[in-house]
Amino acid sequence: MLYSRLLLIFLMGGFCHSIQAQQISDTKFGKGMLNFIAKDSSFSVKFAPRMQSRFESKWNYDGQSYDSKELNFLVRRARLKFDGFAFTKNLKYKLELGLSNRDISGASDFNRNTPRYILDAVVMWNFHKGFELWAGQTKLPGNIERVVSSANLQLIDRSLLNSKFNIDRDMGIQLRHKSRWGKTFVSREKFAISQGEGRNITEGNKGGLQYTSRLELLPFGEFKSKGDYSQSDLSREEALKAMFSVTYDYNQNAVKTRSNMGSYMFRADGSLFQTDISTWFVDAMVKYEGFALMGEYAKRSADELFALQADGQTRTGDVVNVGSALNLQSSYLFQNNVELTVRYTTLDFSSVTKISDLSQLTFGLSKYVVGHKLKIQTDLSFSQKNGNQDYVQFRTGFDLHF
Repeated sequence: MLYSRLLLIFLMGGFCHSIQAQQISDTKFGKGMLNFIAKDSSFSVKFAPRMQSRFESKWNYDGQSYDSKELNFLVRRARLKFDGFAFTKNLKYKLELGLSNRDISGASDFNRNTPRYILDAVVMWNFHKGFELWAGQTKLPGNIERVVSSANLQLIDRSLLNSKFNIDRDMGIQLRHKSRWGKTFVSREKFAISQGEGRNITEGNKGGLQYTSRLELLPFGEFKSKGDYSQSDLSREEALKAMFSVTYDYNQNAVKTRSNMGSYMFRADGSLFQTDISTWFVDAMVKYEGFALMGEYAKRSADELFALQADGQTRTGDVVNVGSALNLQSSYLFQNNVELTVRYTTLDFSSVTKISDLSQLTFGLSKYVVGHKLKIQTDLSFSQKNGNQDYVQFRTGFDLHF
């Protein structure tokens, strides 16, 4: 804990010292708080803190009425982002640190019982035209909703599909390639080999490796301002833009209930149960003149659903969370930068998991002051469990991103 604080103090102190030693490029709100470029252009550093504050209220249905109420104020995310290039502009890097409780939670024996400050620590080498090699810890090329930054969401937070099926971040390498076919058609291929147990695992990797491949097709060309990886049509695409994608993830000898997410499947003797887990994602993003549509389908399967003790017969009680999910999200951005959004999500788990099937309908209202960098949002959700009323949730908050 003390080491982490000293590291942050050192980083900030280095920035203050660099103000006199480096050139400062012109910048403005939303483009990074501090922007440094070395006099000989041998490296650059951009520093951009951000925060998300929330108020949440939830009314649980007790069978007769929504009387059970929960209220909560929280800092959902508080992060420090650093990126730039080193030695050559073909070698880029990104470092993102999380400071909120949700960001640093998850201490275990596998990360030496320490807070998980590091979200991203990755270098990206453009070693040949159209090719990039990534190395370090970052998001795997999974479902589009997860790959979109939490800073660029059009609702208060991601969907139930994402919370139960996404493959999140991991440590490993990725190879990415982009091709152009004719005047407009673009394809992007992404391959990853990772540790398979999620972020910040520093020891005790008992399972195999995780293999992820993703194909993205953009038949009408690329979106403005990387709009395919940002929710809402803030660029107001003048021509129809669309991205259609498919992802396959195979986690060999996975030891967690949700591939590289969820809880570890421990046996009575302290060892970990292992099984192969596969996850499919099919998703799409469409934008045109303020209208945006995003759709996702996820499906997870496993060779062995029930975790077994070392004898190979007795069940431990853990079950791999297999099933499928569908998420549809649509929005329209008015000329005054007020946006209306509606989202519908369903989760359909296998009956052996004994997890309730869920569905949720969410209505959102957003005001973009400076795009996603400064915005105020609110949403209202109606949820059902196994087809019956479950809870109603109201959330509101703001994002500030330098």
